[in-house]
Amino acid sequence: MAEVSLEQFQKKLENGAGVTAVLLLGSDTFLRDTLRALLVEKFVPEAARAWAVSRHSAKEVSVDDVLQNAQSLPMLAPRQVVFVEEAEAWERLGEDAREELVESLEKYFKDPAPFTILVFEATQLDQRMKFSKLLGERALVVKLSLGDESGAPFVMQMAREMGAKLDAECADELLDLVGNDLARARTELEKLATYAGQRAITAEDLDALVISSKRYDVWQLADILAVRKRDRAMLFLDNLLRNGEQPPALVGAMAWMYRTLLHAQDMPPGSSAFDLMRQVRMRKDAADLALMQSRKIPRKQLLDGLAALGEADSRLKKGKIDQRAVMEFLVARLTA
Repeated sequence: MAEVSLEQFQKKLENGAGVTAVLLLGSDTFLRDTLRALLVEKFVPEAARAWAVSRHSAKEVSVDDVLQNAQSLPMLAPRQVVFVEEAEAWERLGEDAREELVESLEKYFKDPAPFTILVFEATQLDQRMKFSKLLGERALVVKLSLGDESGAPFVMQMAREMGAKLDAECADELLDLVGNDLARARTELEKLATYAGQRAITAEDLDALVISSKRYDVWQLADILAVRKRDRAMLFLDNLLRNGEQPPALVGAMAWMYRTLLHAQDMPPGSSAFDLMRQVRMRKDAADLALMQSRKIPRKQLLDGLAALGEADSRLKKGKIDQRAVMEFLVARLTA
């Protein structure tokens, strides 16, 4: 089977297309929960879900245990769904154990149980390993990310479930503010629904309530500094200060950002955001930004910026000084 988009996956289920194995690949918890629910609702009657839906963790069980479950007839239901969470744990087995695992799966896939949908879940798999290649060939692969698809229908569905109302334009704006993170969009929607009450959520509500990682996260400053847009940088700084960011903490965050960008530049070619996350404690979205920005900003600009940040830090620690003036001078220097 081939990789399919979220929309294609939903259509396959709606059309009743035969599915024996699925790989849910990615870290978006909202999309994972949504697709889990779609599979269960499609294939298992509500009254039988206590018996015909099972969950395993690859950290705790062997592939033989999972396949034995898959090959056992479901109770009180024509079909069953067997979930295998944290499937990437099987990649960390010894070489001999991995070979046996792949052999067991290959044997199963040659004659899969017609009454079982076997669902593997993983944040990331090593595409070089036989296990990942086998799932890519034999399972329906669904990446848990929006990609080029609009997430507005998902956001609007969330809003309806909460009894809230917003249009597609506001849904797109909300997703833009939270970096296409549907799980965070749900959290923000809960606040917005309470705030708006019976009326529809508006763009003004988003501006008032949603703390945008895109607008106010210090990582976004790297984009502005890369092209030396002083007016935009000053506006960004004003937003941060008005939202309560303290200048010493902001300088510290910016210095850490610059050091992380330098670290990203020193990583071997082909390194991923996950490689950076393992070496520097940071969120996945921040790691993605760091890798992207590290390719845009010249190394000399980063080194000069660190020196400027060090001087600003010393001035801020001297006590009686106009901190906003120090920060504005710093931004002017960084965009010179």
